Amino acid sequence: MPDAVPTIPMPDVRGALTPDRPLDGLTWLRVGGPADWLFQPADQDDLADFLRRLDAAVPVFPMGVGSNLIVRDGGIRGVVVRLGRGFNGIEIADGIVTAGAAALDAHVARKAADAGLDLTFLRTIPGSIGGAVRMNAGCYGSYVADHLIDARAVTRDGQQIVLSPADLRFAYRHAELPEGGVLISARFRADTAAPEALHARMEEQLAKRDATQPTRDRSAGSTFRNPAGFSSTGRADDTHELKAWKLIEDAGLRGYRLGGAQMSEKHPNFLLNAEGATASELEALGELVRERVQAASGHLLQWEVIRVGDPV
Repeated sequence: MPDAVPTIPMPDVRGALTPDRPLDGLTWLRVGGPADWLFQPADQDDLADFLRRLDAAVPVFPMGVGSNLIVRDGGIRGVVVRLGRGFNGIEIADGIVTAGAAALDAHVARKAADAGLDLTFLRTIPGSIGGAVRMNAGCYGSYVADHLIDARAVTRDGQQIVLSPADLRFAYRHAELPEGGVLISARFRADTAAPEALHARMEEQLAKRDATQPTRDRSAGSTFRNPAGFSSTGRADDTHELKAWKLIEDAGLRGYRLGGAQMSEKHPNFLLNAEGATASELEALGELVRERVQAASGHLLQWEVIRVGDPV
């Protein structure tokens, strides 16, 4: 690993700043090399002060809970920022849900339901609110963009800003953020409903997810975006012709394996660390799937899983 970045002086912090920190244990796929530095800020002022004083030449990568991420085997140059306590609060007042970027999507959905607010679409989405905003996460026909009032972030130069939906330029599985900026919270609006009805709906969604997805295996969720440009709606009239899983299935790749990496037998758009896979094996299998699906259907699948870092 290059030693240029670790030798750059780091600002003093109140949180935790760790050099040469392995990242494999922080991702759901359990792969990847070390970050030059891992910074876990104590609070938003600690984060803003650190970014303001950090050498502008040092790259910054915000990382959530690693649910939608492949970190390559050579690791990440620069500073990985991972939010934790101090950024995971959930507050509900006047029909508005305010959630810290480190709050888990499932927890936000449950807390909102307790208050009679319908953010049930978040219940089955793995990860945290920062990642959900970054990816405009959604399912069952609802997306973050449908509910977001605004989001707060700290920019690379340490400024605290508020981003509107227009600023974020939401699209399918996409939002635009300032380069090197770190989301710290988001506010949502939601329709009202009886709490018991909302919790019952979430239980149904969980049962359906567990029946159709490899929830007990090491994956990063859906691997590729749907060429159709939308998530499954859950409705009876949902169409599957341009869903990634159907194209992968039609290309004969359900259960296909490369080293320790495998496309799930249960849901072929889930890339699994089936048996001690490296990041390079996972990425290579994904690229093989893209090539074969394009040859079979003419559609070039786009990665939904974020891939970062250097190869070995």
